[in-house]
Amino acid sequence: MGDELLRSAVERQFLILGEALGRVRQLDPNLASRIADLNQAVALRNQLAHGYAEIDDAIVWGVVAGPLEQMLSELESL
Repeated sequence: MGDELLRSAVERQFLILGEALGRVRQLDPNLASRIADLNQAVALRNQLAHGYAEIDDAIVWGVVAGPLEQMLSELESL
């Protein structure tokens, strides 16, 4: 939490991931339906992109520590 550069880098990666998944949802809904937490990832991207005053660092790090690994595994298998 004290490393602003690391926090910014993690947030940037979530912005990129959420943007890409949002495009998948638009271009290939069938594929998007196979990604379990797609909607949550896009919502996190939107929160990071549009709600900087309301970002909860604990939620961002909770995603890193929890569902991110599962999602990356799903994406690699697709």
